[in-house]
Amino acid sequence: MTQRARYLSHHPERGDCIVYWMSRDQRVHDNWALLYAQHKALEKHLPLVVVFYLTPHFLGAQPWHFTFMREGLQELEKLLATYHIPFFLISGSLEEDFLPFLVRINPAIIITDFDPLRIKQQWKHSLAHRIPKSLIEVDTHNIVPCWIASDHQEVAARTLRPKLHRLLPLFLTDIPPLEKHPYPWQGVSPFHQWPPSASLPPFCPPPGETAAWKAFRQFLDQGIHRYATDRNNPLAEATSHLSCYFHFGNLSPQRVAYEISHHPTISEPNTSAFLEELIVRRELSDNFVFYQKHYDSWEGIPSWAKKTLDHHRDDPREFLYDKDALEAAKTHDPLWNACQKTLRFTGYLHGYLRMYWAKKILEWSPSPEEAITVAISLNDRYFLDGRDPNGYVGVLWSIGGLHDRPFSERPIIGQIRPMTFSGCARKFSVSSYIQWAENLYTFSG
Repeated sequence: MTQRARYLSHHPERGDCIVYWMSRDQRVHDNWALLYAQHKALEKHLPLVVVFYLTPHFLGAQPWHFTFMREGLQELEKLLATYHIPFFLISGSLEEDFLPFLVRINPAIIITDFDPLRIKQQWKHSLAHRIPKSLIEVDTHNIVPCWIASDHQEVAARTLRPKLHRLLPLFLTDIPPLEKHPYPWQGVSPFHQWPPSASLPPFCPPPGETAAWKAFRQFLDQGIHRYATDRNNPLAEATSHLSCYFHFGNLSPQRVAYEISHHPTISEPNTSAFLEELIVRRELSDNFVFYQKHYDSWEGIPSWAKKTLDHHRDDPREFLYDKDALEAAKTHDPLWNACQKTLRFTGYLHGYLRMYWAKKILEWSPSPEEAITVAISLNDRYFLDGRDPNGYVGVLWSIGGLHDRPFSERPIIGQIRPMTFSGCARKFSVSSYIQWAENLYTFSG
């Protein structure tokens, strides 16, 4: 457990409790950061307190994103209570609301979960410099802690993969259970500053840890046995639909990987194909965002991609669409429109179509810089799993060749990997998908 932790600041470890500052990993079970916090609390014979900080404006998140998170946290609060662990949710300003609350409850140590996003790193930096308490970060989101897997930005999956595989025997283990905490909290009564409720999209998945486990079990029963052959077919229902639960931390990727690795009926091709996405590709995204400060802009793409896109910067565009037209799904491409409608009514888009969705924005934008900006804005606004390393890497992979290689030269996109309507039609029934998306629109009223 201690191998997953690192000190961000050191101070004498005296106080009235141990605080787990929960942020990225919003779950009770299979949470190394919570387990580590309990370990410290048991060691010091102190109460354990879970605190969540919520800012009302977070990277383009919409009210329904906060509602999805809120409902999951309300379930989490009830479950924590059965372990005798209080839960506080503090909303507002970091400097004026959250940090003063931490000072008030006087923790001996603050433990938090790892998140490579710029804003989360800034929050931790502020805490470490404003409060004289030891701050310990625990990576419970990646199977191999990000800073242990690699100490630099990796070029591609092929460079990170061998490092991860070498370390998996050490880190891909079972996860112990949380204990009922023996030292009761006797300070201020738990309180919450919940965000206002909003309606979820009509076909949004249910939020929370219980729903995440149900979705995982359904995938084990139905989808994974076709994953290797059918995962790129949006109509095949062979993918996991777990990305939103990973994003909100309702489900542990390590638990999923461990269960699949030890499942007696899943074939090796399906296991290998899924674990490649779950471990290598997902942890490659964290690696990029952690080590590349320009992870959400033109400056973050590789030099070969900048060169080829610069070369084609002035190519004529047959179609140009601004953000409003894209948001409203008003393009000439019925498949792209179906993707955007699906996204608006479900908060989800199949991974293969997610790439198509982003690549077309490049073709229909006046510049690659604007394409990246618009794609990230729409990603963060409409995807349930937006505002996430996977989303930023997905946009830069699609538009800027990140973690990819050059392809044959084409107008506008240069040597960026192409995706076409006709290519999609060779993989699945495009007309059936478009009709399915139209039915979502009709059923939603």
